[in-house]
Amino acid sequence: MDKVLFLCIHNSARSQMAEAFLNKYGNGKFIAESAGLEAGKLNPLVVTAMKEEGIDISGNATKSVFDFFKEGRIYQYVVTVCDQANAERCPIFPGVYEKINWSFPDPSALAGTDEHKLVQTRLIRDTIKNAVLEFIADRK
Repeated sequence: MDKVLFLCIHNSARSQMAEAFLNKYGNGKFIAESAGLEAGKLNPLVVTAMKEEGIDISGNATKSVFDFFKEGRIYQYVVTVCDQANAERCPIFPGVYEKINWSFPDPSALAGTDEHKLVQTRLIRDTIKNAVLEFIADRK
C-alpha cells in the first residue's frame, strides 16, 4: 500500500479534497494524508462542495507538513497542489519515490458572492477529482 501526502499552503481546501478523493477511490491501494506549509482553517465552501460528492470533511483538522516531517513519516508520493513557488517551500521527505506538482487555483483566493465562489470551488473540486482518478489509473 502506497502512502501519499498532498500538500498546499494552509491544508484548508485543495489538499483536503485530494486526500478525501484518493482515500475514497483508491480501493485500499493508497493511504492518503494531507498537510499545509502552515495549518489554516478549513474552508467552509470546500466542505459544502465535498458534501455534494458524498464526502464529509467537516471534522477534518488542518495539519502542518513540518510536524509530519519531524515525526519522520515516509511517503511513496508527495503531491503539491499549490503553485510552484509555494511547492518549493515544502520539506524534502526521505524515501519519496516521486514528487508531483499539480497547480490548482486556491479556493480561499476566490472573489465575489458566496454563490459565485461556490461555483468556482466546484470547478476546482472536479479538476482535483479528475487528477486523483488519473493518478490512480496510472498506477494500476
